[in-house]
Amino acid sequence: MLLKGKVVVDEKTKNLTKRIHPGQIAVINHPDLDEVAAQALVEARVKAVLNASSSITGKYPNQGPGVLLNAGIPLIDNIGPGIMELVDGQMVSIKNTEIWCEDKLIGSGKIMDYERLTNLLAQTQKNINFELNKFVTNTLSYALREKELILNNLVYPQIATKISGKHVVIVVRGKGYKEDLLAIRPYLNEVKPVLIGVDGGADALVELGYRPHLIIGDMDSISDRTLKSKAELVVHAYLNGKAPGIERLKKLGLKYILFPAPGTSEDAAMLLAYAKGAELIVAVGTHSNMIDFLEKGRSGMASTFLVRIKIGQKLIDAKGVSKLYRPKLRFSHLAKIFIAGLIPIFIVFSVSPILNQFWRILILKLRLLMRI
Repeated sequence: MLLKGKVVVDEKTKNLTKRIHPGQIAVINHPDLDEVAAQALVEARVKAVLNASSSITGKYPNQGPGVLLNAGIPLIDNIGPGIMELVDGQMVSIKNTEIWCEDKLIGSGKIMDYERLTNLLAQTQKNINFELNKFVTNTLSYALREKELILNNLVYPQIATKISGKHVVIVVRGKGYKEDLLAIRPYLNEVKPVLIGVDGGADALVELGYRPHLIIGDMDSISDRTLKSKAELVVHAYLNGKAPGIERLKKLGLKYILFPAPGTSEDAAMLLAYAKGAELIVAVGTHSNMIDFLEKGRSGMASTFLVRIKIGQKLIDAKGVSKLYRPKLRFSHLAKIFIAGLIPIFIVFSVSPILNQFWRILILKLRLLMRI
């Protein structure tokens, strides 16, 4: 393999995908490359991916490397931290497993192919029960600590967005979130629910032509354009009031509301919608199983477990709805459309004097020709 291209370097893959251009080479430091990050790299149309870390550590069966392989994007990993010293815009050459820059060997790694991918994923299955045990233990431990706060004692901020008695759609940047959002588009257009974007989930709403009414999160994985979309901004803060995302909003000159709450930003969004009297909460792209949470770097799901217990039947999880049913276009459907289109044409010919006269003249000419 021989590839050349300019690099874009970032410790956080989600930040890199906002800056990289098609045909450039992504340089990341992302152990256990997750599916959402890999899909973002595919959509950015990168030429190749160089990973300082192991793309599959063996901790759990992450699907990111497979997404890149299926898209035909070369992936070289285990290169080491030295690759992160490259600077955006530098030209590099990839010669098999080696990375060169200005005739200097920067590092070498391992090429991810289907054989290596299969072997690595098989090894993760040996570790899955151990991870599951740790995950459950951590979830139950934190659930005991946080149950009173989440279920009874959380203080909610005053917001301008009117939610009481309305449907609310909460969009999270999770597995399949864009496809699921497209699947419920008829519902969005007809019911016109309150739209809440959780960090990068708000970008997906804007891409589809919708303006989120409210954006909640730590504001680290959302574009400036979406932040400036005139949505109400709620910064999810730690219980002690600290919120790193505030600095970014201050630099942009945007107003915000602070919401200290335990758990994830999607948990905070659901709790806020529930507390403000939402009639129905539809969740898109949320994290709801062990793999989802491990890919987010979280070792448990205590807050999510408690939030879903509290919200109960008001919550409809639309995760995976795009895979439920995909209608196929059949010949019979086209035939019915064609026949339906002929009906008004026939009626017009029947009632129009001019067209009626034309039809009679045409029939008369045909008769004359037949006699000849």
